[in-house]
Amino acid sequence: MRLGGHEVTISNPQKPFFPERGLTKGDLVDYYVGLADSVLPHLRRRPFHMKRFTDGVAGEFFHQKRVPKGHPPYVDEVHVEFPSGHSTDFAIVDNAAALAWVVNLGCIELHTWHSRVSDIERPDYLLIDLDPTTDGQWPFVREIAIVVREVMDELRLASFPKTSGATGLHILAPIKPELVFPEVRRFAKALAEEVERRVGDQVVATTTWRVADRVGVFVDFGQNARDRTIASAYSIRPTPDARASAPLAWEEVATVEPEAFTLETLPARVAEIGDLMRGMWRRKRSLVPLFDRLGLDPPVTDGG
Repeated sequence: MRLGGHEVTISNPQKPFFPERGLTKGDLVDYYVGLADSVLPHLRRRPFHMKRFTDGVAGEFFHQKRVPKGHPPYVDEVHVEFPSGHSTDFAIVDNAAALAWVVNLGCIELHTWHSRVSDIERPDYLLIDLDPTTDGQWPFVREIAIVVREVMDELRLASFPKTSGATGLHILAPIKPELVFPEVRRFAKALAEEVERRVGDQVVATTTWRVADRVGVFVDFGQNARDRTIASAYSIRPTPDARASAPLAWEEVATVEPEAFTLETLPARVAEIGDLMRGMWRRKRSLVPLFDRLGLDPPVTDGG
């Protein structure tokens, strides 16, 4: 393939990747390249974590943090150090050629950090992940999402919902990269607890961290920690139906069904209604003045 002036070799494009749907590796590459203008704003300048399904969803997978040696020049990299003393060089997916290249390696999902290379230690979005504890709780997920929006609206945080592509729903709030991960997580925890309080007993929501003690939908604030990753907007997930993490309009949330969005259906949806997350990264809000609104002590702003 020739993408942006770069030659990208796709090996064995007819290899079955979603055998139940008859979809191949080539179909997956075509999906991402076709939606590159919508996908790339969520990937640019972020450490990219590879989860490689070299034989498609029916095969084994493995995680790979370090970008392979000898990668092409259109794939950038960033060196990241960890508190353990270890370090690695992550890939950076900034263009359509790099996107096709990582998909060719078997990256069905697109996993990135919450921060960008300009400041690895400070995320530029806050995430609330609504995660059902048992089957049959999707209607509760939808109801709780509306409460999350209510709280974020009161804080004047722009909020963008999307299906996770698995069993839950993600709500992203773009923020200025001013605070380190522990402070953003502290804010997200207080926000999640306020959601739990407002939901009350009618719909069970929980912020209980211990899995064995959870009942109801987990209002997960813990994904705001350093080096956590989520499947980004428009990411395909390794499910038999090639389900996608689909951006939503808030008006859709009350009745949305996640199985409606797949590799086969999402391109037509985007062609019809456009990119619902277009421009979201221009709507970053500072969290610093909002801590007292949730009854929190002021944040540490120097990283100490």
